[in-house]
Amino acid sequence: MARKSSKDSSALTHIDASGEARMVDVSAKPATERTAVAEGRVVMSKATLELIVSGNAKKGDVLGTARIAGIMAAKRTSDLIPLCHPLALSKVTLDITPDNKLPGCIVRATVKVTGRTGVEMEALTAVSVACLTIYDMIKAVERGVRLESIHLVEKKGGKSGHYRA
Repeated sequence: MARKSSKDSSALTHIDASGEARMVDVSAKPATERTAVAEGRVVMSKATLELIVSGNAKKGDVLGTARIAGIMAAKRTSDLIPLCHPLALSKVTLDITPDNKLPGCIVRATVKVTGRTGVEMEALTAVSVACLTIYDMIKAVERGVRLESIHLVEKKGGKSGHYRA
């Protein structure tokens, strides 16, 4: 069950009193252990999925390359999202599970830090880039591949506590 934040949900923390964008000051917050899990799906034909699983994709190891790309992306999130704080991540895992029922791949990232701000954006960025990498590596075979349902699954830590989608 999702839990609403105790803060006023209409207050945008990245906008100052004059309406200008700003990076939130987190210096007064205590450093705590924070974890975020995000997930997304890459939907394709069964034939394309079989090509990935068999390891016969023309560009090479699709899942291994996507896994590394997602991990690298999590570490570079503050370079991509303008108001994100640069974080010294303590853990990034990226699991990619082929699923014949979709057919396609389920991409799941778990990111952890001990710090003053959460890692939701890092987990979402990891999933997004891993999904894009899968697309890039198979687009010559199937252009109709879809990236779907990229979302935050869970977050733990910080003042707002535990959230589960």
